[in-house]
Amino acid sequence: MQANRYRRARAGLSLVALALPAFVATAPALAAVDDPVLRTLETRLDNGLTVLTLEDHTTPVVSYQLWVRVGSRDEARVTGLAHLFEHMMFKGSRNVAPEEHARLISARGGRSNAFTTRDFTVYLEDVPTDALPLVIDLGAERVANLVISEETLESEREVVIEERRMRTDDRPGGRGYEALMALAFEAHPYRRPVIGWRSDIEATSVEVCREFFSDYYVPNNMVIAVVGDFDTEQALSRIRRTWGRLLPTASIPRNPTIEPAQNGERRALVYFDHSTPLLLAAWHAPGAGHEDAEALDVASQILSGGNSSRLYRRLVYAEEQALYAYGAFSEMVDDGMFYAVASVRSDASIARVEDLFFGEIARLREEPVTEAELARAKTQIEVSLIRGLRTDHALASRIAQDFSVYGRIRPLQEILERIAAVTAEDVQRVASTYLIDRQRSVVQVVAPLAEATP
Repeated sequence: MQANRYRRARAGLSLVALALPAFVATAPALAAVDDPVLRTLETRLDNGLTVLTLEDHTTPVVSYQLWVRVGSRDEARVTGLAHLFEHMMFKGSRNVAPEEHARLISARGGRSNAFTTRDFTVYLEDVPTDALPLVIDLGAERVANLVISEETLESEREVVIEERRMRTDDRPGGRGYEALMALAFEAHPYRRPVIGWRSDIEATSVEVCREFFSDYYVPNNMVIAVVGDFDTEQALSRIRRTWGRLLPTASIPRNPTIEPAQNGERRALVYFDHSTPLLLAAWHAPGAGHEDAEALDVASQILSGGNSSRLYRRLVYAEEQALYAYGAFSEMVDDGMFYAVASVRSDASIARVEDLFFGEIARLREEPVTEAELARAKTQIEVSLIRGLRTDHALASRIAQDFSVYGRIRPLQEILERIAAVTAEDVQRVASTYLIDRQRSVVQVVAPLAEATP
């Protein structure tokens, strides 16, 4: 299982350098590709549970995913609860012993995993076809009868504390990103780390955990996606018989806080005993579904999408001041963030890297990007989208995430057309709108004795 710092990285933004196939050239050509998600069946049970089913009999496997609409943004009093339950869901229920859920799936040749973000907690099972009934039954059992006791809480508390130490406390990147989110978001709960603050993890009680579980682990706050080699009617019949018995809730608590506008640069310095300083920066951007999303995707790809990007070419290749540079447009439900990171060479100056770094941001605002850059960025994003059609797991993630975020499954052609429509003027416009100096947050991670930039 993994504790994710949630970046809802949109398709294409996790690309590094790609060897692009010759047949992938333009959006119109890609739009002709068969889009299997158009065959998805949406079923709503009486208790509010949404089930998305998509048959694909190419291989005898099934991807089964449960998306729960709860993340760190929903933690009102204690941080880290959503991620804690990602772990506790494997610690046994009334009729299934601790760790038995994962063992039963593994014994049948399947795999199980989970992750937590700022908006969602997701449980993943990839299994042979004949194991799907077991997966359905096990999933419903642990939601209906999860054991939340002092013993299970104490066990997973220690696991999470160790995970936090390894992923955040002992890593300069983890410390820097945590500081960046806390700096960029002043009021919204997105500022909190998904894994939680250590003091909260240590102090969480069984009563608080039970209340959190009863508030959010309800059928009308969940989406199930089933993709692969199965019979839809048989699967839905079993889901109705098991999941359909769960009771919905009348209301689901949500944090109403809206992040106020940022009207001045914010800076933070993090001391960490490490030979290579880090520079991190972030700008507020729109949340899910905004009309500027595709232009921000393209801008991010041009600026920081892999070894051919502007930041990498300038800081790593041309000036030899950084070991790497990357970034992304992170689109979350309530708000978004455009961020970039550079690792400073031990023989270089972080002040020099910052000048080069923000110089490239300014150039994106002040000059239209070239047609070659624009075409390359679009093609990289399109290739990533097409690759997302290759496996049942990827398809299940796509339909469940789309439905959970947008309330519908977006056709591939619609997405490709929106990407194809992005112009050089659009890229310059969104850079001038969002990537401005007074709206940026900057974190430097430096050795304790290093001289910091004023």
